[in-house]
Amino acid sequence: MLNELLLVCSLVLLVAVAAVRVSSRSGLPSLLLYLGIGIAMGQDGIFDVKFDNAELTQVIGYAALVVILAEGGLGTKWKEIKPALPAAAMLSLVGVAVSVGVTAAGAHYLVGLDWRQSLIIGAVVSSTDAAAVFSVLRKVPLPARVTGVLEAESGFNDAPVVILVVAFSTKGPVDSWYVLLGEIALELAIGAAMGIAVGWLGSYGLRHVALPASGLYPIAVMAIAVSAYAAGALVHGSGFLAVYLAAMILGNAKLPHWPATRGFADGLGWLAQIGMFVLLGLLVTPHDLLDDFWPAVIVGLVLTVVARPLEVFISLAPFRLPWQEKALMSWAGLRGAVPIILATIPMVSGIEGSTRVFNIVFVLVVVYTLIQGPTLPWLAKALKIADDPAEAADLGIESAPLERLRGHLLSVAIPGRSKMHGVEVGELRLPAGAAVTLVVRDGKSFVPAPSTVLRRGDELLVVTTDPVRDAAEERLHAVGEGGKLAGWLGAGGRAGSSGEGHAAHDVVHEVTHALKAVKKLGRTGGSKTHR
Repeated sequence: MLNELLLVCSLVLLVAVAAVRVSSRSGLPSLLLYLGIGIAMGQDGIFDVKFDNAELTQVIGYAALVVILAEGGLGTKWKEIKPALPAAAMLSLVGVAVSVGVTAAGAHYLVGLDWRQSLIIGAVVSSTDAAAVFSVLRKVPLPARVTGVLEAESGFNDAPVVILVVAFSTKGPVDSWYVLLGEIALELAIGAAMGIAVGWLGSYGLRHVALPASGLYPIAVMAIAVSAYAAGALVHGSGFLAVYLAAMILGNAKLPHWPATRGFADGLGWLAQIGMFVLLGLLVTPHDLLDDFWPAVIVGLVLTVVARPLEVFISLAPFRLPWQEKALMSWAGLRGAVPIILATIPMVSGIEGSTRVFNIVFVLVVVYTLIQGPTLPWLAKALKIADDPAEAADLGIESAPLERLRGHLLSVAIPGRSKMHGVEVGELRLPAGAAVTLVVRDGKSFVPAPSTVLRRGDELLVVTTDPVRDAAEERLHAVGEGGKLAGWLGAGGRAGSSGEGHAAHDVVHEVTHALKAVKKLGRTGGSKTHR
């Protein structure tokens, strides 16, 4: 039995991995392909597997969501999300309230559901899905402000939505609105405090304790992020908010062996998505969906065309955002597995009509994900707010601590669009205590001279002492974004740590360098030295 189970699981994973390739080429959201695999295996499918354990699905779904939120938090850049926090908080609180009210009213008056079922559906579909947002938005060249708001919203709004769904799914009268508001505020505050505390302590420990093997760092980072969820939930706070904040702190802490950690987290995130969507596909009974198809379309139309735009424009009214960005955010409220998982809560609680609620949510997610995901890049171009894909790409820097030597070894990869291309090693102007010791180019390594010109695709090894490690990274990032004049132009906001004096030094250096080049050109009769 074990051998057959392992064979089936491995085949499912292989098919799912192939589905990723199909998804990336066709533009279809991958979650639809994973759901299709689950449906094909389940009732009315090829293998006719009977699976109706909503409670197990809910537990596994929660675990997968924790991993997905952790992976998303690790990939969130603080400099991009910091300005978006107030707007994301408004969307996650005021916006959720608006969305729940409008969608519930539509479900009650247009579809004929009772108020409890309508409120459950309104709350369930008000949560934007972190997996869908993280996977789709990072393929669309949107402004950092828009991406930051949408990613932060998807990480924050799970917490209030879960509280509302649990409250509406409890047998007996629903608590008053002010009681629910107090519970949401308290759980969010506790979850935020636990996430920040665990993330800070974990990042401090990983930066000051050298583990015996590099492969332990990815495991430690994910373990810390998951422990933030557990700590938040144990003290009756929002575990989902805790894990997202903890992962975001870890992701911006410049930890050792960071590319390996990101790759590990990305793989776990894919595995969690695959398992979650396949399981949800197994849970559904396809022939039962036909009766609820049009009610789901109607509720989804109310949500997409009325509730979501009202949610965005009301919540973001205090912020001076262009209407084009608000319109895009209205269309980019992507739903995915999270609403389907939340729809199992009333099923586990035994609420009347909960199976129909689950079917409506399932159809709604599939239909509108199929519509919204592929059309999002087109809408961004039509509204003329898509970023230029030719913008300079950031560097990939991996750090390995040299504990006994009190130093760090930085591995720097120069991407194809980096403005570090064409810069001489001496023009990097790294702080005293940091030096480029090795360059790897086209598979060959050599020790660079100050006049060595860096090229796209080069990999550098930079050795720094502990006190100047952060300054060296800042300078490398600044040159990667702004080129050799980064300190003068203030590119990326990283350079110029010493103020105007540093900028003046850059100008003097560039002028001196130009004069030397002219003199050298005159001496050599116009010949050009290739490095």
